[in-house]
Amino acid sequence: MHGSQLRVAYQGVPGAYSEAAAGKAYPNCEAIPCDQFEVAFQAVELWIADRAVLPVENSLGGSIHRNYDLLLRHRLHIVGEVQLPVHHCLLALPGVRKEYLTRVISHPQALSQCEHTLTKLGLNVAREAVDDTAGAAEYIAANDLRDTAAIASARAAELYGMQVLEDGIQDDSSNVTRFVMLAREPIIPRTDRPFKTSIVFAHDKGTSVLFKVLSAFAFRNISLTKIESRPHRNRPIRLVDDANVGTAKHFEYMFYIDFEASMAEVRAQNALAEVQEFTSFLRVLGSYPMDMTPWSPSRGE
Repeated sequence: MHGSQLRVAYQGVPGAYSEAAAGKAYPNCEAIPCDQFEVAFQAVELWIADRAVLPVENSLGGSIHRNYDLLLRHRLHIVGEVQLPVHHCLLALPGVRKEYLTRVISHPQALSQCEHTLTKLGLNVAREAVDDTAGAAEYIAANDLRDTAAIASARAAELYGMQVLEDGIQDDSSNVTRFVMLAREPIIPRTDRPFKTSIVFAHDKGTSVLFKVLSAFAFRNISLTKIESRPHRNRPIRLVDDANVGTAKHFEYMFYIDFEASMAEVRAQNALAEVQEFTSFLRVLGSYPMDMTPWSPSRGE
């Protein structure tokens, strides 16, 4: 689907990178801003939106753990992915000069991704974290804060009447965020183009099963693109009693794995059948087309 008439939920306000990802995933869609990640999930579940586009990892900041937890808590299906180059700008109200600034506000990951550049610019200012990048620009504009700058996109500057003091201030030009597209129903896996499959599993006997699971994929020449562990929320601690030395406490984990194969392929079906023998819980989060668009360092959206 090219996205026309689709309602796509994203976390943030207009001008957020998530809004740009929604537009890249579904051109001509109606993008619906949500103040929290969980609200974006609920918007799809309650038929307010047709899809949600949410970030799951960044090439500099790593995984967005909150969304991995929400993928497990909710019953939406991953139906696609999109990778968005992130291009940060330093924004302030018109007429404000850098030497007037006393603080910079943005999303915590954006602040960390620009730390070295801010220092090089000689900005000895306080850093303050807020919920999202575009929201920082909106807040400054709404409150006429002339001593505060935001780290956000060039589009946020246009939307909220701010000027770009510095363009491209991310410490690394190879800064990419991977987003997944979520829907109420899964798509039908195919074999006519590269597919990726995402699963999550757990085992009652701790982490010793991980080697067996990885072997199931290695034996069939299936490449893993990601493995992520998260503490098991329902059963966070496992107790092991030894009559001689007492009780040991181990964390229990859920494991998230992405692998390069479609669930329409027999090798993927056989791999999961084998994995199911070793695990106490296994769920396919989605089998979906890989984002194969050519990538180059961003020069702004």
